Amino acid sequence: MNKLCLRSIRLDGLLLIFLLAQPVMAENPIAIAIHGGAGTIQKQDLSAEKEASIRADLEAAVKAGHALLEAGGSSTDAVLKAITMLEDSANFNAGKGAVLNQDGNVELDASIMTGDDRNAGAIAGVYGVKNPILLAHKVLTDSPHVLLSGEGAEIFARQSNIQFENADYFKTPYRIEQLKQIQDQEKAQTSLDNSYRESWFSTVGAVAIDKFGHLAAGTSTGGTANKRWGRIGDSPIIGAGTYADDRYCAVSATGHGEYFIRAAVTHDICARVAYQNLSISAAVDQVVKKDLVEMGGDGGVIAVAPDGEIAMSFNTAGMYRAAIDQQGQLTIAIYADD
Repeated sequence: MNKLCLRSIRLDGLLLIFLLAQPVMAENPIAIAIHGGAGTIQKQDLSAEKEASIRADLEAAVKAGHALLEAGGSSTDAVLKAITMLEDSANFNAGKGAVLNQDGNVELDASIMTGDDRNAGAIAGVYGVKNPILLAHKVLTDSPHVLLSGEGAEIFARQSNIQFENADYFKTPYRIEQLKQIQDQEKAQTSLDNSYRESWFSTVGAVAIDKFGHLAAGTSTGGTANKRWGRIGDSPIIGAGTYADDRYCAVSATGHGEYFIRAAVTHDICARVAYQNLSISAAVDQVVKKDLVEMGGDGGVIAVAPDGEIAMSFNTAGMYRAAIDQQGQLTIAIYADD
């Protein structure tokens, strides 16, 4: 398709006006998907009020990200918008409402990757940062490094004018009670090998493709409840919790992080698309429903392909998830049979 454009030149004092036919670049179909964690979600465990609140937060976040894509915004902008909204909700394990570590504090991780240049930024073991995904993005744009952790990441955050909140902002009554129950259970056990294994991984994440065909993925989490020793999971690890490559896919993961790191889940999915010529749905299902299951890893992923195809797969009873596909169809789901 061509468009007609007016052009003018001045020649020997005469103004000549003429029409030029220029090709119109077709816009890529936009799409976005988000998750709020996967695990043993049973309908009887969620009150009607709690379920409605979670679904409303998922809907608001995915629609806000999609609105940016519709307006010509980048996939990175959409991912950042959706994740910051999930971080600001107390319903998820990221930012406000994140799980507590063994000392009763909130310790945050996040990462983001852009598919056009395969650049990435990540932070781990950070305290007090209101929106960890924004700090991860600052690492991407303003740092020569990919991953910053602990005190150094916090210094970088303050130098970058990233917003901080006091400790009480992040802690919710639910998380305080959750930690107490876990530690009481732990005290009743005879060895560390039998220690509590969390059955709910409420990490948040987003993947998107914009009108220019660029992909992006991001993930943010508080990690696992009662974590210790500076434990870091898959969420801030590029290739495990987050990966994006314009040629193949963008993926964000949620699950038992140790297994996702060992399996390099998000990179493996993209590699299967690249080297086995699989569809994004087939690649996602092979990794999540076969390889991870065989290893003993629980969780799920969301992914989007260069053609706008969305895949959302998990091997648990449910996964908080929402998407708006290239046809503009909205999906909001929690349980496996949604």
